[in-house]
Amino acid sequence: MDLQRVSDQGVFAPRLMAQSLRTTVDEIAQTAGLGRDALTRANRVGTPRTQKRLREMVEILNRVAPRFGSDLLAYAWYRSTPLAGFGEATAMQLVRDGHADRVHLYLDRMDAGLFA
Repeated sequence: MDLQRVSDQGVFAPRLMAQSLRTTVDEIAQTAGLGRDALTRANRVGTPRTQKRLREMVEILNRVAPRFGSDLLAYAWYRSTPLAGFGEATAMQLVRDGHADRVHLYLDRMDAGLFA
């Protein structure tokens, strides 16, 4: 996911992310585990918590997109594929629960040819 396409004035822009992923800002909020207001109110979009969640999502999507050949397929994987070894939670669920590091660990193991 091209960072310039999804950012505006140095922050992740939910509207641009939604356009890039062909979805809605409401779905981006749900995917990131944020309330709709966090992504629609100008004074909340730039908060550290909101930006951290969006950054974690973009980092993981960027990491897996080459495996799937597109950002859209990476987004589908992120939202719907259970990760073995993590109670069948999806990457989305782990990030929403504050465990993006666990998704990166899973991907590191996969990159090394190990099963999670």
